[in-house]
Amino acid sequence: MLAVITVTGKDTVGVLAKVSGECAEMGANIIDVSQTVMQGLFAMIMMVDIDHINCDFTEMVDRLDALGQGMGYVIHTMHEDIFNAMHKI
Repeated sequence: MLAVITVTGKDTVGVLAKVSGECAEMGANIIDVSQTVMQGLFAMIMMVDIDHINCDFTEMVDRLDALGQGMGYVIHTMHEDIFNAMHKI
């Protein structure tokens, strides 16, 4: 299964490293990353494989949310099933 993680906030050094490090601690494998900085604002989308995470998905969501709050970022984590259901015609 996959999850989509979005990260937004003011650009600072180490955002990708902190988010990917937290994912690694939970056993999530990063499949793809897209990021950009627009006029000092950072935006990133990550696709991660969550088949082998060492916690439940709710804990993963909470940990990434807490990381984002501590950094002054908004980190939103969505399971691929919900993402796909939201985007069906």
